[in-house]
Amino acid sequence: MSESVVPIAVGPAKPEPTLLIKAVGEGGATVSELADARALIWAGGPGEFPDELPASVEWVQLPAAGVEDWFTAGILARHPQVRFTSAAGAFAHSVAEHALMLLLAGVRYLPEHLRAASWRQQDFFPHVGTLRGKTVTIVGAGGIGRALIPLLTPLGAQVIAVNRSGRPVTGPGIPDSVETVAADQLGKVWSRTDHVVIAAPATAATRHLLGAEELARLKPSSWVINIARGSLIDTDALVAALASGVIAGAGLDVTEPEPLPDGHPLWALPNAIITPHDSNPPQLRLAAFADHVAANVERFVAGRELLAPIEPERGY
Repeated sequence: MSESVVPIAVGPAKPEPTLLIKAVGEGGATVSELADARALIWAGGPGEFPDELPASVEWVQLPAAGVEDWFTAGILARHPQVRFTSAAGAFAHSVAEHALMLLLAGVRYLPEHLRAASWRQQDFFPHVGTLRGKTVTIVGAGGIGRALIPLLTPLGAQVIAVNRSGRPVTGPGIPDSVETVAADQLGKVWSRTDHVVIAAPATAATRHLLGAEELARLKPSSWVINIARGSLIDTDALVAALASGVIAGAGLDVTEPEPLPDGHPLWALPNAIITPHDSNPPQLRLAAFADHVAANVERFVAGRELLAPIEPERGY
């Protein structure tokens, strides 16, 4: 089969996935019905996913960076012969920008400034900090972590990047000064950390990765930022640490439970900044996903390694 006629299906049919159809063409393939397709670009959720796939389908592109819901629904287990890829990395720049916003807001004491109704300069001065000369540990140095590092280092922050392998994190804008630590050595990092950004996938191994013990090893001036999944932080331990001053604050775009119920203790804490999982809003998400699709379709057509392959044994 020539590269120009590689058939790829796009679904679900509604709403009309115009950008994704265009992305398939930009990648060098043609849009086809699922029955004739070698691949499926899926923009819906696991509940809408086809119960059966034609034997011709070799690859499925999923629309989410975090795929725990797809594992829970049994989608991958139901189709073991198919290669699945996630959208990991597609939304990295938007989410990294949000993480930086939460961190700077905390360090610069922005929540208290926003609540102020009078000029309280002397009250604020002792609490306003800087990232210059501080160490920011990024737990999960994948696409988001790699996008965040070039935002932090020009501000004078030193970065510790934590990944599974411990292999040096490299990429555009990432300086040689970035220290890389393997995930199994994470316990040695907390005492050297000024602020933490959680950007790791949600798996059984990462559940409550940050609990009471880890929070207690941080500094009273530390801010914890979570733009990954709420399950990576023990919420009860976090509430206690925030209320007692064990850490300075938390910036959370994700929570456990989620949505965070009205009346939850986190809402009442002045040192908790909560955004409603909007670091990757819909108006930015589809265009970024379409770019990811175009790049992966081009790789599929050329027989090259696909971006963001899902490894079922690792849960992401």
